[in-house]
Amino acid sequence: MALLVSSTSVVSLLQQRKTQMRRVSASESVSTLKGEEKMKLGGSDLMVSKLGLGAWSWGDTSYWSDSQWDDKKLKEAKAAFDVSVDGGITFFDTAEVYGTSSPGSVTSESLLGRFIKERQQNDSVEIAVATKFSAFPWRFGRGSVLCALKNSLSRLGLSSVDLYQLHWPGILGNEGWIDGLGDAVEQGLVKAVGVSNYGEKRLRDAYNQLKKRGIPLASNQVNYSLIYRVAEENGVKAACDELGITLIAYSPMAQGMLTGKYTPENPPSGPRGKVYTPEYLTQLQPLLKRIKEIGQSYGKTNTQVVLNWLISQGNVLPIPGAKNAEQAKEFTGALGWNLTGDEVAELRSLAMEAKPVVGFPVQMS
Repeated sequence: MALLVSSTSVVSLLQQRKTQMRRVSASESVSTLKGEEKMKLGGSDLMVSKLGLGAWSWGDTSYWSDSQWDDKKLKEAKAAFDVSVDGGITFFDTAEVYGTSSPGSVTSESLLGRFIKERQQNDSVEIAVATKFSAFPWRFGRGSVLCALKNSLSRLGLSSVDLYQLHWPGILGNEGWIDGLGDAVEQGLVKAVGVSNYGEKRLRDAYNQLKKRGIPLASNQVNYSLIYRVAEENGVKAACDELGITLIAYSPMAQGMLTGKYTPENPPSGPRGKVYTPEYLTQLQPLLKRIKEIGQSYGKTNTQVVLNWLISQGNVLPIPGAKNAEQAKEFTGALGWNLTGDEVAELRSLAMEAKPVVGFPVQMS
């Protein structure tokens, strides 16, 4: 007997099959994709996961938390670390100034070092560690970079790190610090070096200074998200692409504003509330609605769509921050799939309709 199938039925079946192929469960593990989900960090030889994790909040008792760091928060941070590694996120970014500031107290670096040590007792997984030098005005010359780096290595419990960055541009000049980065590479204390919050001119200057020594500037870490695209407007993103410098995107979810958690009726508190006001959140609603719709078509959350949008830009490494296992698990769901070119363009267009964010405390210079 012949099987009669109408053209309408065929189209319907094809559409269903296409949707099934696109859908990836938000809770699906991407551990099988670890080998595929790697990227080269700038012109260095360092290979890192396409998505990293920022450890700014670990040990913090001021910006992200107004309470003391306790055992509960410690366990939550450890769980976030382990879930990230399980899901293929093996690049971790910290800094010497992250965490509580009083002597002998908990720091982000010491926590990360502890988590790595505990993990590697039973697992041979390779963890890529990035930390940063604080460009305080009382620090002078290349020697200050090496001194600070060695202190960071002590807190981390490591003999070297994968990426060492200048956290922000200096007021008087940066040449000595750039020389210090080069010295760190030549002494085997780091595999790659980068900068953070650098505008186009300083970025090019740092790149050229290191190039004379045969050392690539691997990265520039800046505030970059779907609604904060200053890096595109001031030439930084274009310069990174031209010179082969990876743009590491911190605050990739605009400090939670793109997750859908906050609304005009429920704005964030603290310092974030001064930037992301109810009026601004009202403007974001059309964009957030479309992010949600696209996410539903893939079986993804807002967070996963937003992170995937950044990964889709090319040469961009997002580093969202996770305080607990639930957040880290959600981040891993941004790997292993891709938005279409049309979806990337549509979200950018909707984001451009909202007024630019103003008042963020760190600007590129």
